[in-house]
Amino acid sequence: MMRFYPFHVGDYQAHTSHLNDVEDLAYRRMLDLYYLGESALPNDAQWIARRIRMPAAIQEVKQILSEYFQAAEDGLQHNKRCDAEISSYQRMKTGGAKGAATKWANKRGNEQGDGEGIKGGNGEGTLTPIATKNQEPRTRERRATRLPADWEPSDQLIEFMKKERPDLTPRTTVMRFMNYWQAKAGRDATKLDWDKTFMSWVLNEKQGQASIKPQQTNPFAGAL
Repeated sequence: MMRFYPFHVGDYQAHTSHLNDVEDLAYRRMLDLYYLGESALPNDAQWIARRIRMPAAIQEVKQILSEYFQAAEDGLQHNKRCDAEISSYQRMKTGGAKGAATKWANKRGNEQGDGEGIKGGNGEGTLTPIATKNQEPRTRERRATRLPADWEPSDQLIEFMKKERPDLTPRTTVMRFMNYWQAKAGRDATKLDWDKTFMSWVLNEKQGQASIKPQQTNPFAGAL
């Protein structure tokens, strides 16, 4: 059953502009009947009128048959455009069915094998891996993320900071790092590796961030 056919509006209007509303509707429904059955119409206006749900339009059906259809040797009323579209559709359908049959036949043959294929045969077959273009298995790419709210440096990062930047105060540096990145917006606020980002931050942090306790003085010194 042909459930779709190309409908060229311009061509249709050019050839049917003289039809009245009943004739136009009858013609459209006759085309649908033609395509759905994938067959020419019988030379029976009354039967056609009943099938297109227009039993009172027998005369209009006869007029359409005489104008747009031709009786052939098989006794049916043919429309050249319809026959061409149906023939094209059937070739495509047959070709698709053959292609699918070939595909599944090849797949079944590969599954059965001869003992040297993927599986089947005498049970001695082995699975042959399919290599990627670079001969390495594909891995999911990492995606950049924002700094997690619960992020904190590992012991190794703290030791790195103490070794590379003994002038920095760990607690202050970590707070500055987290406050900056968690408040930052836009694409630049995402990173692939936050530990390495922190290491770069430590190395680039300004000098003089170490905690230097001011000398405690007694405001009352010398008053006594």
